[in-house]
Amino acid sequence: MDRYAVIGNPVAHSKSPFIQSRFAEQTEQSMRYDTCLAPLGEFERSARDFFREAAGANVTVPFKEDAFRLADQLTERARRAGAVNTLKKLDDGLLLGDNTDGAGLVRDLTVNAGLSLTDKRILILGAGGAVRGVLEPILAERPAALVIANRTELKAVQLAREFASLGTIEAAAFSLHAEPFDLIINGTAASLAGELPPISAQLLRPGITVTYDMMYGKEPTPFCGWSLQQGAAQALDGLGMLVEQAAESFYLWRGIRPDSAPVLAALRQLLAAV
Repeated sequence: MDRYAVIGNPVAHSKSPFIQSRFAEQTEQSMRYDTCLAPLGEFERSARDFFREAAGANVTVPFKEDAFRLADQLTERARRAGAVNTLKKLDDGLLLGDNTDGAGLVRDLTVNAGLSLTDKRILILGAGGAVRGVLEPILAERPAALVIANRTELKAVQLAREFASLGTIEAAAFSLHAEPFDLIINGTAASLAGELPPISAQLLRPGITVTYDMMYGKEPTPFCGWSLQQGAAQALDGLGMLVEQAAESFYLWRGIRPDSAPVLAALRQLLAAV
């Protein structure tokens, strides 16, 4: 039985074992998936010990950049992201590093929510690692414009420059004034603190704009709640992204793409019951 796990600190709260175990049952794969708590500052030792007998792993905070440095080979999207959330042991024993976060976000938006990103005006809030990991897949959908807004504008400018070769991308501060956007993605961690990114409600077009928060919880996140109050057509949370990035990891490991819809529904039920 092949062994997999999610490596992080903390990691006991992770939904990955729930998700990946159901993918395995659904596709009749012989695999075991657990959690692996790595001490802070000891990711490499923990990961190498784990991979003596394991076939693959997911990597969560705060170790995605450590996993990037550990990997012997990188996919192009991982190289662009500067972070790795999926490791796979190859036949020769080397570790392949991938980043499935952006693919998970785009699939959640385009497949689960049925949205088209092509020729749309998209605003992304934040310029940290979560945003860096999703820029390439979003730009591949050929939006009309992609704007990164951040509290520190310089950080957004630097990020936009790095990805400028992939499409139309601009940078701004949270105080930006612009035409309303078709899609606004919150890539900050503000919702975890019960806060909102300080953006103007005028950036939403009532009845048209869709908002997306990479965070999720039992109740709508503060950003989702605020968006609906401003007349957003839809306000989506990041639970679908969590499941879809996991499905992308599963596909990398096993060569089979699981059906994410029933697993997402089961996870939503689980959260509601907590």
